[in-house]
Amino acid sequence: MADNATVTIREAGPEDTGTLHAALLALARHTGDEHKIESTPQDLLDHGFGAQPAFEALIAEVDGRFAGMCLSFPSFSTWRGQPGIYVQDLYVENVFRGRRIGERLLQAAAAKGYASGARYLRLSVDQANVSAQSFYERVGLSHSRAEQIHMMRGEQFEAFAQQWTPGQ
Repeated sequence: MADNATVTIREAGPEDTGTLHAALLALARHTGDEHKIESTPQDLLDHGFGAQPAFEALIAEVDGRFAGMCLSFPSFSTWRGQPGIYVQDLYVENVFRGRRIGERLLQAAAAKGYASGARYLRLSVDQANVSAQSFYERVGLSHSRAEQIHMMRGEQFEAFAQQWTPGQ
């Protein structure tokens, strides 16, 4: 990227779902987890750009060329009593890494969240993704050793949810 290259960050639209999905696949390839991607561009379109969007996405471009993306959604801390944002995915194309594109995307997501009342930013990172961990530390996100993420999904989640009976 030349020093005089123009970097723009914009909100993603429905027409960007293919690009967002390709970036998710590239991120998964980077961590060796491409086989774990189950989503499709249609899933992103349905859940990100419908009547009740489940996420927001920002796209970074350098001289009109896709450089990266940040996908986030609102969060709320009952302990803090404050809304926040959760960054689900942050990706920067290899050719643009080391040029503050990721930092700019995080800042833009934080600014957008802050304007909507958010007062914190959270994210998780794969244990094996040491370069991402170093990046997050460098831009000021600290690792929370007091928390662990637990998850239930798929058939296990469905069976668990279906065990509940109203009025129990």
